[in-house]
Amino acid sequence: MNTRISAPMIVVSNRLPFIVDRDAQGKLSRKQCAGGLVTAVAPVVIECRGTWVGWPGTTLEVDEIIPESLPSDPSPTAGLLSAQVKPVQIEPKLFDLYYNGCCNETFWPLFHSMPDRAIFKQETYAAYKIVNDQFGKMTLEALRKCNEKLDAEGQADVSPLVWIHDYQLMLAANYVRRAAEEEGLRCKMSFFLHIPFPAWDIMRLFPWDDEILEGILGCDLVGFHIDDYCLNFLDCCQRRLGCRVDRSRYILELDGRTIHIKTLPIGIPYDHFAELSRKTPKYLKEKDQKIILGVDRLDYTKGLVNRVKAFERLLEKHPEHLEKITFLQVAVPSRIDVKEYQALKEEIDQLIGRINGRFSKPNWSPIRYIFGCISQDQLAAFYRDSAVAVVTPLRDGMNLVAKEYVACQDLADPGVLLLSPFAGAGGTMVEAILVNPYELDDVAEKIHRALNMAFDERHLRMKHLQRREKNEDVTFWLNSFLRAMGLLVSDVNNNPDLAKMNPLVVDDFDEYLSDFAHLSSNDPEGPGKLCLILDYDGTLASISQKPELALLKPETREMLKRLSKYEEIINIVIISGRSLGNLKQMVGLEDLTYAAAHGLEILSPDGVTYIHPVSAEHELKIKALLVGLEAVCEKTEGAWIENKGPLLTFHYRQVVASERAGLIARAKAVFTEHGFHAHKAPMALEAKPETTFGSEWNRGRASLHILKTIYGEDWSDITRVIYAGDDESDEEAMEALSGIATTFKVASTSNSARTCANYRLKSPDEILLMLQWIEKQLCASRSPSPVNSPRLSKSPLTLSFSFDESSDDDMRRIRTNSRGRTQNIFRSSKSRNSLLNSAIRKLSESNSSVLSAPELTTPFSPLSSPRLELKLNRVL
Repeated sequence: MNTRISAPMIVVSNRLPFIVDRDAQGKLSRKQCAGGLVTAVAPVVIECRGTWVGWPGTTLEVDEIIPESLPSDPSPTAGLLSAQVKPVQIEPKLFDLYYNGCCNETFWPLFHSMPDRAIFKQETYAAYKIVNDQFGKMTLEALRKCNEKLDAEGQADVSPLVWIHDYQLMLAANYVRRAAEEEGLRCKMSFFLHIPFPAWDIMRLFPWDDEILEGILGCDLVGFHIDDYCLNFLDCCQRRLGCRVDRSRYILELDGRTIHIKTLPIGIPYDHFAELSRKTPKYLKEKDQKIILGVDRLDYTKGLVNRVKAFERLLEKHPEHLEKITFLQVAVPSRIDVKEYQALKEEIDQLIGRINGRFSKPNWSPIRYIFGCISQDQLAAFYRDSAVAVVTPLRDGMNLVAKEYVACQDLADPGVLLLSPFAGAGGTMVEAILVNPYELDDVAEKIHRALNMAFDERHLRMKHLQRREKNEDVTFWLNSFLRAMGLLVSDVNNNPDLAKMNPLVVDDFDEYLSDFAHLSSNDPEGPGKLCLILDYDGTLASISQKPELALLKPETREMLKRLSKYEEIINIVIISGRSLGNLKQMVGLEDLTYAAAHGLEILSPDGVTYIHPVSAEHELKIKALLVGLEAVCEKTEGAWIENKGPLLTFHYRQVVASERAGLIARAKAVFTEHGFHAHKAPMALEAKPETTFGSEWNRGRASLHILKTIYGEDWSDITRVIYAGDDESDEEAMEALSGIATTFKVASTSNSARTCANYRLKSPDEILLMLQWIEKQLCASRSPSPVNSPRLSKSPLTLSFSFDESSDDDMRRIRTNSRGRTQNIFRSSKSRNSLLNSAIRKLSESNSSVLSAPELTTPFSPLSSPRLELKLNRVL
């Protein structure tokens, strides 16, 4: 084996690389499992002393050990010791829900772009998640052992490779990564999908698509067969998860990590098939007849019905082929216990029977049909002796039959390959005759052309196909992957995939906030107002071990201060689970709205405080909960409680990682015992009060309350909102503002969760960039309102005040109560007269005499913006 790698490899696949069988006496034995993946990868796992994690195919007894291979075993897995195998034990009913339910009834049709066949069930997806966690646990055990062994050998700088395979295990990577980060285990992680990856409009049909995408992105490198699948994946990650993507370099960013997406078209063990075709005897005895060959697993994605119908069309249109050709279709049984597959088999049986009955002669039948498994020797002979191979799936990840057919051809009399463009191989095997399997007449004509193709053309096409498939065989695929991971010994200092996403810059927000670009418009009727609602911990300031250490960077504070001067356009709200006094102290700015305790306490810039009412019963319950949690803290070092009055937060960030799971379980039990739901917070659990309507107050309801208070009932007509946060409490606000606000999730760790956010940012530094972008838009058209009134001359000065809902700064200074309550004074002329009197009184108090004022008798119209004009003389 030429492939040597510089680190141990842990391969994770649905099945082990061999079949574990139990005989009548209950004795276990290994059986060879054919396949290009096993042929290429198993020797590398053996050589690097790696591990293979997978389901054994049968139920093992407790502590039952898989036997070693027999000395006579010629398979690639013969040297794989039992100690290098980690069998994943799955209860039969759970396995059925996971494999037959979610994998085959949901993911298989969906990923093959046949959503009408997909079945979406919460029960089967729940089983899928459980089984993926079980695979993750076994992988983690192997990773721990591997790290320990490397450390003992003095190779503490070597990181093992975890390579996860296929659609059955799309969630396992996140489980491994999170645990590895908590335990400080070194590893590189990769994933390869052996089936197609669908386009965004198909993938979005899956109700939990974001979890699948994030599960795959737990890896450092993600491989697909062809470019189309890579681009589909990048598109889904950008549109569903809000990831930054670089399509030109096939990289994306999630939670501060750069993930590489790579095209890795899998090959076959070319030399193995070529050797078989040279040695195997002839099995087809037809004389003076050309064989048209189809070899497929019985599956609706393979296009068998269309292919048989196209062959019938060939006989109808070209009767000259009667008794001169035979169509040999091999259908390998698959899921024969499933009704849908039983129906497919019955349809094919009836179709072939009808065609044979229609066209058969005494010594000739047009179709020979084999429903069963055949040996590799027979398969190689069929490939070699067929004039035409028809590989026409309706959708296929790659399709290795096309490559195997090419490997077995004799250039002295080569055959012709007909290939569907909807197979991954159709994008690379360009010398094949491409044919749309849905267009039956065209398939018939292409078969006719292939049967009559001249030797020179057949030879030229097959020569090029063989050269490519020989050079790009399964070993080439394996080496390409290992090279991308930087693990080939020959390339240990040359890793081409160290590229990182370019740092986010201010101008990148042109894309994220394109709808806000007209903040720089000079149109006085322009965009209305902008409200920024920003979480504090984890969004404006980085998360710290202790809350008092989560300090706002000076440049961020200065930026907020500058933006607050544009109060005719922008309102800034800082929202947090902190207490009101502490939040204002940490930010240290006036002219902002502070929403503390997740919005239970709201302080307006004009000093008016809103406190959400809390029942006496809640106060008693929260005191009892405090006592219960204190008992938990006494038994665990690092756990502590933050009492915020109506809120109570149980912190466990400083608790040893190995003790957290048990601690959380105990704390949740205490929450439940005292009638509270334990809300997740960053390394904490929170208890929140209920409202008078019996539902819990959260940041979503608080955000809507704040917007209504600041801008009035019709706030959504005049205000655009940007919300940024980092944890589950922010998700409540993002969900409430979905479709109304532009939302950002700030996440700098791999503990990413489902999000309603439109986009993702990785740190408070990128929030600062967003604020700088907003300032840039504002500076393009206007300067901020002055803090102090301009020095007045002795001549009378005319001031104009707008009565619409976008009042200027001077009108705001006249207001004496909260912004929400003053909004309604614009509704009637009586209210406007009251405002006029208030304005005159305020101006008089400032040593300005009012020379004249108009009567306000014009009926109010929502389409007009009546203005109050006061002439005044200020004594300087």
